[in-house]
Formats: sequence, structure tokens, C-alpha cells
Amino acid sequence: MLLASAAEPADLDPRGDDTVIAAAVEMPEMFGLLYTRYAGRVYRYVLSRTGSREEAADLTQLTFARAFNSLPRYRPGRAPFVAWLFRIARNAVTDAHRRRRATVSFDGLPEFLVAADGLSPEALLEKRERLERLRGLLGRIDPAKRELLALRFGSGLSAREIAPIVGKSEAAVKKQLTRTIATLKEYYRDDLP
Repeated sequence: MLLASAAEPADLDPRGDDTVIAAAVEMPEMFGLLYTRYAGRVYRYVLSRTGSREEAADLTQLTFARAFNSLPRYRPGRAPFVAWLFRIARNAVTDAHRRRRATVSFDGLPEFLVAADGLSPEALLEKRERLERLRGLLGRIDPAKRELLALRFGSGLSAREIAPIVGKSEAAVKKQLTRTIATLKEYYRDDLP
């Protein structure tokens, strides 16, 4: 099973994706470099959309299987590889939700925000209470806005990388993220006792 905390190699420059892709089309074992580079980010995104580690691992595997099978059809000039890959992941999650017709829980994302190391029991309890309040507030915003937050904070993608995934301009993504965060802050302040 893929671990959510798997670190992506820092020495792999995404600008070299096209070279790796061209090699992977001829030598399938080269696809492993792309997997190593993006598996953790895809897993975190999928986990933030599903809330289930098992389903996230399955959908991450499905995403990479689909990407591997579709690699010869990838066209670098249309969108960066990371956007193409996350569009596959997004579609896999959407397909899974349609099959089960359940609502999406946003419980997966705050797990990455919780660091219990060195916190007193009181501080840890207070942090968990704030995260529970945040979960409730996230449930009040539009699913498309939650998805933007998952792509930005769950997967660590930039607005430039998110734009082709959601079919919007980089400026529109930045604006939507800024407004969504401002709305959450407002909800958070209003929700204080």
C-alpha cells in the first residue's frame, strides 16, 4: 500500500517530464520515475477526496495504470504532465463517486495538518477541536471549492498546475482560492463561541 507520507524526490525536476515520458513510451520501465515523482501527491489528493486510505490507494493505482496505458497519447504541448495526470486522478475519483453515489467526506485532508509531535495533551485536544470545526466549515462550501483546496493544500499543486486540471485560467484559480480561503476565515470567525 502506498504511504501518504511518501516523500517525493526533490532532485527530480518536473521540467524533465517530457524526456522521461518519451523514454517511457519506448521503455515502459522508465514510467517508474514518473510514479516515484508523483505518487505521493496523487495519493494525498485522492485521499482528500475520498477520506479512505484503502480507496485512495486503489484509485492512485488506477490513476497510474490509466496514465501508463494512455502515455503514448499524451501531448506535451497541450498541458503539463502533472495537469494531465491529476485530470486522470480527478476522473478516477469522480467515476468512483458515481458508482457508489455517496457524498464526499473531506476528513482526509486535515490528517496532513495534524502534527502531534511535542504537543501537550491540552494543546493536542485544542488543535483537534479546531480541526473538527474546520471540517464542519469545509462542509458548508461548494464541492468545487473544496476540490481546489484539496489540489492546492492536499497535493501541493500551484495555481498554474491546478488551472488545466479544472479547466480554468491560472488567474481564475488564484482568485477562487483567495476567495474560498477568505470565506473560510469569515465562517471560522463567525463560528467562534
